Amino acid sequence: QITTVSGNEFLLQSDIDFLILDWFHAIKNAIDRLPKERSCASRNLEFKLKRSSSIELLNSLATESKEAKPEHRKSLLFRLNYSASDTNDRNRVKSRLKKFISRRPSLKTLQEKGLIKDQIFGSHLHLVCEHEKSTVPQFVKLCIKAVEKRGLDVDGIYRVSGNLATIQKLRFVVNQEEKLNLDDSQWEDIHVVTGALKMFFRELPEPLFPYCFFEQFVEAIKIQDNTTRIKSIRSLVEKLPRPNYDTMKILFEHLRKIAAKESVNLMSTQSLGIVFGPTLLRPEKETGNMAVHMLYQNQIVELMVSEYSKIFGSEED
Repeated sequence: QITTVSGNEFLLQSDIDFLILDWFHAIKNAIDRLPKERSCASRNLEFKLKRSSSIELLNSLATESKEAKPEHRKSLLFRLNYSASDTNDRNRVKSRLKKFISRRPSLKTLQEKGLIKDQIFGSHLHLVCEHEKSTVPQFVKLCIKAVEKRGLDVDGIYRVSGNLATIQKLRFVVNQEEKLNLDDSQWEDIHVVTGALKMFFRELPEPLFPYCFFEQFVEAIKIQDNTTRIKSIRSLVEKLPRPNYDTMKILFEHLRKIAAKESVNLMSTQSLGIVFGPTLLRPEKETGNMAVHMLYQNQIVELMVSEYSKIFGSEED
């Protein structure tokens, strides 16, 4: 989100990390090229607004007018007195805030008392599943069902971003454990549903592909022989914790259905790899190989969509 000096606000959205990075650098370079000097009037105005020292304020006023007018003297004295006591007031407020924060109960205590409910977004996958007594989050199932009902033929499904405010509203409803009906008219834009599903996976503290498996999947995708590569990926998938495996299976089965409609929705396995690669798997600590990692992330997702039956099917398949 960008707010200009004039007060205009702009929201730029994308699910592709390197694209966001390009935008950031372009905007930063444009800001750096702006003239550093501002007008004298602007500097004087900022000086009046931001300075709190009574001496500096007097000097500033003296340069503008050698003698303050009588009718302005009372307000000037008030400002001087206020400025002198301002620091003490702020220190007292800080001290009270520190005491208040230090006395606050911990998150765990609030959860135990039932004052704060376990949230769906931002929670570990296994905790969500334990809470729901399942191996696949209910929200994931609902989103997939909604997309397969009314989104398989939509151009750019999962690539096109939905309205961020509406996505956040949906996120709030899910976290409050309110009864969710994705057929409700407020969620009629299917891109809001897909955006919320991507956000759910993106906000997992540990991605769907656990950190400890990241390097192993990268090494597997580097294997040149396709048959050996698929077997290696399958072997790793089978070692995943049950919630990760089951959620991954239902998700990739869904993505395979999306790719099967490529002629209509223009979403190939490669496009799905680009969208979901950085969302579903990432290293625990980013290194200088970010671009290389992104390439492998995309390729892993692409392979698992195109070879779904060989990776998730039975040995006989």
